[in-house]
Amino acid sequence: MDRIVYTPIGVIRSPFKQVTGAPIQPGGAKGVRGSAELNPAMEEGLNDLDGFSHIILLYHFHRSEGFALTVTPFLDDQPRGLFATRAPRRPNAIGLSVVRLMARENNVLHIEDVDILDGTPLLDIKPYVPEFDVKQVERCGWLADKAKGATDVKADRRFA
Repeated sequence: MDRIVYTPIGVIRSPFKQVTGAPIQPGGAKGVRGSAELNPAMEEGLNDLDGFSHIILLYHFHRSEGFALTVTPFLDDQPRGLFATRAPRRPNAIGLSVVRLMARENNVLHIEDVDILDGTPLLDIKPYVPEFDVKQVERCGWLADKAKGATDVKADRRFA
């Protein structure tokens, strides 16, 4: 298989118009509101989603071009292997965020803790289920001492 093609199911709206200054993780976007506006043809697929407090959004990093296999991530000053980071410039520019679902209004989901750029193409939505998604981990690699600082870090131009 040489090529996979995805069709966006909608668009994510947020107050973040530029990469620079945007939060780098949902934890740094506490209380930031936005929306996921699905194509009207997808509305039926939202049935029963309002029973979940959190959802997983999968999206396309539409403002990211190219990639390098070694990057210096936002939370470090050392070069790291791309796949040991959450850098947005990736071979397949797919992002993932867990956000709070506040309300559903027809084909629009009102969400909170949004760290995503305005106009980002939405690829998929999944319910966040702690029994499925929370894992006890033994190690967090180079991020072990740095992850807590993510709430205070904003994006710069290094991956723009």
